[in-house]
Amino acid sequence: MGPKGKKSASKKKKITKAEKLRMLQEEEERRLKEEEEARLKYEKEEMERFETERIEKEKWQQLEAKLIEKLKLVLLETPSYDLQDKNVNQYQESIQELQELLHFKFNVATEILLRQASTLADLDSGNMEKIIQHENVTLYLWANLKKNPRYRSISFSETNIGFEIPRILATCDIALRLLHTRYDHVTPLCPVPRPLKVEQDPSTIIEPVKNQDTDIVKEAISKEDQEESKQPGSESVMVHEEVKVKEEGDAEVQMRSVEEESEAMKFEVEMKLLSETVSAAQLLLLENACEKPEFFEANEVDLFQFTTLGGVYHVDILELPPQCKPVNGWMIVEILKEGLQKYKYPPETTEDFETENAFPPVEVMLQVQENVIFFEDPMVARWDPEGKHWRTDGISCVNYNSENRLVTFNLEAFGPITLIQDAHINMPYQSWELRPLEMNKVLLTVTTVFTEIQIQIKENLCMLASIKLKNKEHDSILKGKWMTPIPFIIALKEVGLNIFPTGHSHFYVVVNNKVPLVELKAYRQMALLSSAFAFSWSKWNLSCDSSKVVFQVKEHLNQEPDTEYPDWALLMFSGDRAQRLKINEYSETFSEALKEETEFHSTLYHMVKDFASGEAIEKIRSSNCQFVDSVCQMLLSTRLLSYS
Repeated sequence: MGPKGKKSASKKKKITKAEKLRMLQEEEERRLKEEEEARLKYEKEEMERFETERIEKEKWQQLEAKLIEKLKLVLLETPSYDLQDKNVNQYQESIQELQELLHFKFNVATEILLRQASTLADLDSGNMEKIIQHENVTLYLWANLKKNPRYRSISFSETNIGFEIPRILATCDIALRLLHTRYDHVTPLCPVPRPLKVEQDPSTIIEPVKNQDTDIVKEAISKEDQEESKQPGSESVMVHEEVKVKEEGDAEVQMRSVEEESEAMKFEVEMKLLSETVSAAQLLLLENACEKPEFFEANEVDLFQFTTLGGVYHVDILELPPQCKPVNGWMIVEILKEGLQKYKYPPETTEDFETENAFPPVEVMLQVQENVIFFEDPMVARWDPEGKHWRTDGISCVNYNSENRLVTFNLEAFGPITLIQDAHINMPYQSWELRPLEMNKVLLTVTTVFTEIQIQIKENLCMLASIKLKNKEHDSILKGKWMTPIPFIIALKEVGLNIFPTGHSHFYVVVNNKVPLVELKAYRQMALLSSAFAFSWSKWNLSCDSSKVVFQVKEHLNQEPDTEYPDWALLMFSGDRAQRLKINEYSETFSEALKEETEFHSTLYHMVKDFASGEAIEKIRSSNCQFVDSVCQMLLSTRLLSYS
């Protein structure tokens, strides 16, 4: 037999056990690495998807909240005679449906967070604490994972907001949610009070006017103004009333013509007073014929007297849903068919418990919104879902720290909570002034017991110029923001600066109530003259009867304030007659005596022409109609002549 061939050349070298182990280990590491990369990729994709969905949800929530706001503005801005009952009901139902949709989405988001509570637990306490802040919504969420009976004080990080829970709740599978919405979508829109029908002289009723229709404008001119114009077909002459006192001592009043003006100029002035925006519903705004509401239950908040401030705090105790569990790189969670459930505290049956104090109330600590001003300690109220109103029962031990803006109270029944303040806390006003700044721009100053508010008005816009609290300037997010009158009024009310009486306010405030038609005519003519004349409060307005108003007036062509009262003229106006009084603001007694060498006139416009400069008259004639409307609307909304 021949020699054997070398085996080492034909066969591979044997693999040792150590090498096999190393290869298996490398294979396992490679597999784990691929799984980790796949997991990270999946998590990244999921995070991107969740973020995209979150952004989309926020956009939808903003749009839904904005729709809600637009519907509310439609109900508030549209005169009552232009809104049919079916349309009002339809808008209010739409608002309610959108509110319910928003709250449903908040519940879904809360449920998703609570399912992941175990993965978001705090390392120190073992419980979950989460704060999610948005421009208009802040969510405070706490999940009781450890159920430690010693852990009863809950304070959210870097805030003064928290809870003090009873021992029995500290051992339960619960979660506490505080959802703060800076808007109030809980309080229903109160129906606009409709005035009772009052018999009036047909000649005093003001009808809506179309600017483009000169004939309608002529018909809307007051009876006294019609008497001043000549018959159609002849040259137009404006007639002034003049008092001619006989030398023998008798005070017989005679009428004579003192000047002539073109009829076109007369109607140009009247159209500014009777423009469509102003004349439509002004008289209804001033009517006080509504009956006082006296149908409130015990502990029910009278929303005609009080107002909610700072939004709504939804305080809820929730059942903790099943938690997510990691299994082979996957997160498995049991989703309950009934969804997020509220925890009933106290339970419906308490027969198994020995004492009535087994379920003590929960102590709640709330931070008052920074932009809201409380002039007195706020009241706390809870929402009654059955009666659809706010109540003050079930809340005790209320304490307010004004320096820290912290409200503490004990709560027995859970649900929406709000802070309320007297809506008329700034009424009646102590004084007011309307002063021109420049052409078609004025400054309205209203001084109350607690504050001084300055409002600038130009064209069809209003702006909060200044707020003073205890003679110190106060910052507000509204300062410097121009808005149309209705949204501006709503914005001031929402931060606690309510200087806008309603149809029921005279039941809650001691007012110097004036005849609505007299007050209306005064505001309209003050607005017309506001480009060139300053108007101010007078103490004698309290001394005259309800059919007359008294105020101070002075030509003011520069932008600098002028408070030298000896230069102010004191005027009295009754709706169809204006006169300059002999007394001044510092006289000892009130008198309706006419100032020497002055005359009676039918309007304030004709009255001031007796002592106005040519430049002032030209500014009045050049005033913008939108500006006149806005000034008149703000005067009507503040009711300066009746509420000061």
